[in-house]
Amino acid sequence: MKFFLDTAHLDDIREATERGLCDGVTTNPSLLAKEDGDPREIVREIAKIVDGPVSAEVISTETDGMVREGLEWAKLASNIVVKVPMTMDGLKAIRIFSSQDVATNCTLIFNAMQALAAAKAGASMVSPFVGRLDDIQSPGMDLVAQIVKVFKNYGITSEVIVASVRGPMHALRAAELGADIATIPWAQIQAMLRHPLTDSGLERFLADWEKIRER
Repeated sequence: MKFFLDTAHLDDIREATERGLCDGVTTNPSLLAKEDGDPREIVREIAKIVDGPVSAEVISTETDGMVREGLEWAKLASNIVVKVPMTMDGLKAIRIFSSQDVATNCTLIFNAMQALAAAKAGASMVSPFVGRLDDIQSPGMDLVAQIVKVFKNYGITSEVIVASVRGPMHALRAAELGADIATIPWAQIQAMLRHPLTDSGLERFLADWEKIRER
């Protein structure tokens, strides 16, 4: 399973990339608003740091605006993926982008039929939001399991991005289910790679090595 960083913070992206833990990046207007500077320049810089896909989201709600904004995003770098909301206008925009070989990430997906519709429209990726479903007492990972199964049944090549990840168990379950990607904040990736037994084991090895040096 690939790790995408869910951030627009350049330092976090550089840190993760240096450790081989950044296969791509997903941004959105909220994440870009947290950073200083022109959003276009930030996305352009992210695309230079990261070899993999970098999602940049349209803010228009009607098809013509989505297409216009998406094509502007796509001009920034060859690895830009246009992020489009799961709406009727969004599906039409995805269809247009697909006809022009522009990669897309259909976002804000909350049921399997939305994911299937996005794939049929030509979305390169689909993003079910598991944490937000959990928030309303609907198991988000059940949706991921449904989408993975449906796509496997029909040989659908659109990648499944598990989004709105709230902790290590979401990421682990996504990998168990065969999701292609989990998009996760850098702090959460670091947290899920820490373990107290790793820390105590390292302390023990270093202490024993000091005893050897003192002989």
